[in-house]
Amino acid sequence: MDSTRTPRRIGLLGGTFDPVHIGHLRGALEVAEYLGLDEVRLLPNFRPPHRETPSCSAQDRLAMVRLAVEGLPLLVVDARELERDKPSYTIDTLESVRAELDADDQLFLIVGWDAFCGLPSWYRWSELLDHCHILVMQRPDADSEAPEELRDLQAARSVNDPLALTGSGGQIAFVWQAPLGVSATRIRQFLASGRSVRFLVPDAVLAYINAHGLYRASN
Repeated sequence: MDSTRTPRRIGLLGGTFDPVHIGHLRGALEVAEYLGLDEVRLLPNFRPPHRETPSCSAQDRLAMVRLAVEGLPLLVVDARELERDKPSYTIDTLESVRAELDADDQLFLIVGWDAFCGLPSWYRWSELLDHCHILVMQRPDADSEAPEELRDLQAARSVNDPLALTGSGGQIAFVWQAPLGVSATRIRQFLASGRSVRFLVPDAVLAYINAHGLYRASN
């Protein structure tokens, strides 16, 4: 290993991105800039184990995410979960990405508060921190408590300052972000009822949705 090499700092943000919207992009960009990450990889899920099957095909969702990040060098698309053709388990993704990195590279799994609270239901969830740090994007209006199973882990692994995370993984930090009242569910409902979603998704994504007739009531 080159002793003069600077360790890479990579964020991972998974989701169905059905469709990708400004909340996803703004959150990823805020984290990347605040922590000085080299990149945040957006990973569209093939078939998330804890959620309903996405409304759109993997090909359409991947195309929309690629359009969404054009011109944003800090945000890149990683299609490995779609290429697996099986349920998207985060632990598998972390092991796959970690195997491609040097031992001292830092990997950050970015999750929202709701997803963080649901970690105990994830496959092999107790092993996640063996491969990465966990960054929790928490909005000021999030008032729910983490489940009991997570409290001991939080007490042992939490770092108050996200900028103080050290090593390749193993710690948890919270990143506060401005609340954006945007959800993919709401966007799909708007589209199904013929309402505009302008400014809720990037223009290129909206053009793709319109060109392919996605999320319409007949779908």
